[in-house]
Amino acid sequence: MSGAGGPVVGPSGWAGGAFGERARCVLAPNADHMTLDGTNTWVLREPGARRSVVVDPGPSILSHLDAVAETAGQVGVVLLTHHHHDHAEAAKEFAERMGCGVRALDPRHRLGSEGLADGDVVEVDGLEVRVVGTPGHTADSLSFVLPAERAVLTGDTVLGRGTTVVAHPDGELGAYLGSLGRLHALAEAQEVATIWPGHGPVIDDALGAIGYYQDHRRERLEQVRSAVETLRATPHPEGLAVDELPRRVVEIVYADVDPVLWGAAEMSVRAQLAYVAEGR
Repeated sequence: MSGAGGPVVGPSGWAGGAFGERARCVLAPNADHMTLDGTNTWVLREPGARRSVVVDPGPSILSHLDAVAETAGQVGVVLLTHHHHDHAEAAKEFAERMGCGVRALDPRHRLGSEGLADGDVVEVDGLEVRVVGTPGHTADSLSFVLPAERAVLTGDTVLGRGTTVVAHPDGELGAYLGSLGRLHALAEAQEVATIWPGHGPVIDDALGAIGYYQDHRRERLEQVRSAVETLRATPHPEGLAVDELPRRVVEIVYADVDPVLWGAAEMSVRAQLAYVAEGR
């Protein structure tokens, strides 16, 4: 597998590359505070096979799609981890260019009649990809396990560094915690050892990373509960509007986080408040 021109290098130095015997990551040039170094487009192919599987073609940037096309060669199918713009914008455009379909959980993002769902197995020229439903970041989030590599492509469910956003109201914290539990069980059973994420570098300790994510969510949830109690115990002469509560919680819980990320943090806080309101 070769790439067109020089590889994209993200702000942290992550540049994608080859992993295992079956994967190559082509990094999109769309780095920002939400996408980290950019979107990881994954090209998967069984050794010696004719066709590839492309996961998350990413943004509609011609230089990126050219690099993915050159890396992939013939493409059997495009798979989507979820519908967000930075992963799915170019999916149909790229698939039409390569003469294949797009499979996704959300019918709006498919090209062709085949969808994707938990438990599906996608086979292309000997390559086996198992689909694991991992809702939470979004309602349509999926992860893809490559048994031959003991690797899992997590999209935005687990990132290569930092933690992800539960994109309320589409994303739900209860679903997300359940998804982390499913991934942790796969890692604990040694069915997966490595995480190939949608953003940021590859993680070689899947069990440790997923465990950290679980601990982080529990800690944040307790911090949110504490912040709500503090705000309710503090006099507010003008009152505290319901719509104002999430931002006030962000200001307390995420005080050490760059304010440019507070908008994303507020989505997660809204998901946490909804989770608490359900009595969990």
